[in-house]
Amino acid sequence: MNKKNIIWLAILLLLLTTGCSKQQAARPPQEVVVKAMQVLQQDTPITYEFVGEIVAKDEVQIKAQVSGNIARKLVKGGDTVYAGQPLFEIDRRNYAAAVADAQAQVAQAQASLSNIRRDVVRYQDLADQGGIADQVLDTAVAQAEQAQAQANAYLAKLAQAQNDLADTIIVSPVDGRIGVGELSSGMYAQAGSTVIATVSTVDPVQVRFSMSENEYLKFSRLGNTPDSWGQNLSLVLSDGTKYSLTGHLEQVDRGLSSQTGTLAMKAAFGNPQQLLVPGMFARIVAVGETRPGALLIPQRAVQEMLGKTFVTVVGANNEAVTKPVILGPKVDSLQIVEEGLTAQDVVVVEGFAKSQPGSPLKVTMIGLNDLTIPVAK
Repeated sequence: MNKKNIIWLAILLLLLTTGCSKQQAARPPQEVVVKAMQVLQQDTPITYEFVGEIVAKDEVQIKAQVSGNIARKLVKGGDTVYAGQPLFEIDRRNYAAAVADAQAQVAQAQASLSNIRRDVVRYQDLADQGGIADQVLDTAVAQAEQAQAQANAYLAKLAQAQNDLADTIIVSPVDGRIGVGELSSGMYAQAGSTVIATVSTVDPVQVRFSMSENEYLKFSRLGNTPDSWGQNLSLVLSDGTKYSLTGHLEQVDRGLSSQTGTLAMKAAFGNPQQLLVPGMFARIVAVGETRPGALLIPQRAVQEMLGKTFVTVVGANNEAVTKPVILGPKVDSLQIVEEGLTAQDVVVVEGFAKSQPGSPLKVTMIGLNDLTIPVAK
């Protein structure tokens, strides 16, 4: 190929390239398909969440009242037990023998008392007739009083022996669930010190949580006393599900902890199905003040970058516009917007990751009910 042909070929390629560039430049940008939602404006109750731990309302350590080897276990660890239900039996042979011995002592003392009382009656008749000295009668009366005291002492000893025998059967003091770390048969239990088992009540349970000093002050300044906000509490479990029953505040500590600076509280929740187990973590949700005319957007419409928050709104001519916003508290799946939006704005909920500022948008409007099904951005 000669030099002239090469030049003409270069010119032709240049013309073709320029034509393609002009066609591409003339082609309008492709619309981005998005789903958007009108900013909500409504009076909104503000909720506050506190991380809590579920604990038993009552947790009773069962200790033996008498010493001895455990002869029988009548329940298994983890069983549901009821007040008065037998749980363990301590070897009762020595205690049964003590009862029999005390009964014999009582019988002997009562027989002796009966004889002395008959003597007193005879001496009284003789003394009335002048047949004996008064001193003899007085001695007999004193012996009768002494015998009565001895009989009373043996009766008390018998009652104690009977109580000890009864205490060899260890019963549950409350309705609840027994722990799995109880003693085994054959092990020795020392009266008053050996913990044989622990029983925890299961219905109701308590949720232990803490409120910071600033939160307490905020509630107080808004006029929200524990008697007001603590009567209709919700519980959100660790898997995000809402517990079916509401609870109420039951205990408030006398002051802030010197170590954590928080105020400890306990709320009570019914647990008829025994779903709530001590040691579980959950979130207490309390309703505080109501914010009139609050602006709300879906939480998943919020974008975060370098510590700042943004949303994409549908601007003039359906173009994407990025706006910085200042957010307030969360309300379920929505977010209160303090600054940056108006009630007339339409925020992009799905598809904003594919749009750039100024990009044309093909908008499908959705409502609040459409937010119940999570949609990938």
